[in-house]
Amino acid sequence: MSLRLLPEWHPQDAIQLTWPTPSSDWAPMIESIEATLESMVVAIARYQRVLITVHDSIQRHRLASRFEHLGVPASRRHFIIAESDDTWARDHGPLAIERDGHLTLLDFTFTGWGGKFPAERDNRLSRSLADANVFDVPLETRDWVLEGGGVESDGEGTLLTTSACLLNPNRNPAETRASIERRLQVDFGVSRVLWLENGHLEGDDTDSHIDTLARFCDPSTIAYVRCDDPEDPHYAALKAMEAELEALSREDGSTYRLLALPWPKACFDPDDGHRLPATYANFLILNGAVLVPTYADPADVHALNVLHDAFPGRDIVPIDCRSVIRQHGSLHCLTMQLPRGTLSATSDHFIEGATPSP
Repeated sequence: MSLRLLPEWHPQDAIQLTWPTPSSDWAPMIESIEATLESMVVAIARYQRVLITVHDSIQRHRLASRFEHLGVPASRRHFIIAESDDTWARDHGPLAIERDGHLTLLDFTFTGWGGKFPAERDNRLSRSLADANVFDVPLETRDWVLEGGGVESDGEGTLLTTSACLLNPNRNPAETRASIERRLQVDFGVSRVLWLENGHLEGDDTDSHIDTLARFCDPSTIAYVRCDDPEDPHYAALKAMEAELEALSREDGSTYRLLALPWPKACFDPDDGHRLPATYANFLILNGAVLVPTYADPADVHALNVLHDAFPGRDIVPIDCRSVIRQHGSLHCLTMQLPRGTLSATSDHFIEGATPSP
């Protein structure tokens, strides 16, 4: 049996988003986060469809009207009503595997990053979408805790992750490194798990998700965050992570091409002054582009140039994410890619040019 966890650059049907509600943690800044999400939808829709989970029909019609005004074609924006707790689709969305040439979505348990935040509705969201016939492929439930932001696949049997996340006792306390590797092998078909023991971002609630630190750009290239300021509290841990990455090799023994992403100046919450987890590693790969988080920082241009080198032939599109990091995530955290062939062609939600029914 052939089995693999699809890499992000695999051709996609759509990007999944979960829209915030005024009663969520985004309430004090709902207008600014909606503006950011709107800019993301406009950018994504240039390349592919967007699946947006909304709270109710009122929100659905408001957004449909808004995106019509912004010039997003009806065939590129699709809405589904489902309950959610928050907006982080990367972690409550399904992960796609290819088994003997057929797509399957895996629905892992989501606990709000080890019980830090309410997550019951988020944990049910993928099943709600499946029950609404949004997917044209099976959705299989997995009975262990795993978030999409915690794993990076090269599509060829290698998975990159961090010990701080996958081995954290707040996720799967009965599991060991060996048993987690067995689960990853069974569910994803991976032959190798590359563990990073170092690296973190202050203000990060995820216990060092790999998508905040280091990302596969292709099977032989890893982009990672590097801190060059010895006075920064992240310096030692990120230097140690850099050394770990330099010591890694591919399955054939060759070294990885490592691309260092710059370190933005420290961003702090304007209300209580705690540091926010600004990172350029939280980019999103689309069919013909890469969306890159920016922070109105001089390092933004450097980051865009690095990723231009990493993704030749794709457009590099900046998205201002200063609003997103206020809730301790960034651009990639808000999204989940759905591979080509995932979405139902017969569902009312995906009929080309259809408008939402009342």
